[in-house]
Amino acid sequence: MSDNQNLLAEQRRALILDEVRRRGGVRVNELTRKLSVSDMTVRRDLDALARQGMVEKVHGGAVPVGEPSAHEPGFEAKSGLELSAKEAIAKAAAQMAAPGSAIALAGGTTAYALAQQLLEVPDLTVVTNSVRVADVFYNAQRAAASGGGPLTGAATVVLTGGVRTPSDTLVGPVADAAIRSLHFDVLFLGVHGISMEAGLSTPNLAEAETNRHFVRSARRVVVVADHTKWGTVGLSSFASLDEVDVLVTDAGLAAGARAEFAELPPELVVAGEQTADADA
Repeated sequence: MSDNQNLLAEQRRALILDEVRRRGGVRVNELTRKLSVSDMTVRRDLDALARQGMVEKVHGGAVPVGEPSAHEPGFEAKSGLELSAKEAIAKAAAQMAAPGSAIALAGGTTAYALAQQLLEVPDLTVVTNSVRVADVFYNAQRAAASGGGPLTGAATVVLTGGVRTPSDTLVGPVADAAIRSLHFDVLFLGVHGISMEAGLSTPNLAEAETNRHFVRSARRVVVVADHTKWGTVGLSSFASLDEVDVLVTDAGLAAGARAEFAELPPELVVAGEQTADADA
């Protein structure tokens, strides 16, 4: 087995490098599953690539050289990642939105998946700084109207102003002022990274500030984030974990991360598993 791994080492490292460059960073546990090799093998490959100056090692994985915590992948680059996990998270989180409530949806691909689930919840008022999220509701309403009339119980959508980021969110003073003037029953918040030390973080400084205002304006904060976000740290932290009420994630979250989270105030909801628990 070791001889075979040695023969494939260059191919394996080329695949790892491609993943790092395409996605803006990878985690060791993702690579072990993708390449069907051991944790130790992946770490040796990352060590070799780091010695060659091809990647920069960070806790739990690697990022492109020169693009560590400040690198911000665009919406399209992130939209194809962890699709099944995001769908499961979105279905679980949608159950936390009560009909007739005022909710906030921050930007990101998981929030985009959640928006599609929230179309079934009547009479919501949705405040969002995501162009993509707003489009989900607008397109559904147009489709319903073209079929003979407005969508009954359709959400009222408020799109904040601001400057558009690579992830298609609107940030900056205009967005911040709009959010400060409002109050939400629930904030659904996607994140770039979650860690014990850094809390919730993002590579975009302006987005971090806008997210701070979202958190301050919400009675309840629900973070929607797949397992790959655990242990990732962006350039700017915007909330501590004790400001979070619920983390909705997927079954890929490692046992070690679950044990760490069990010591924290937020409730942990693992999409797909809570149903099994209820039936037990």
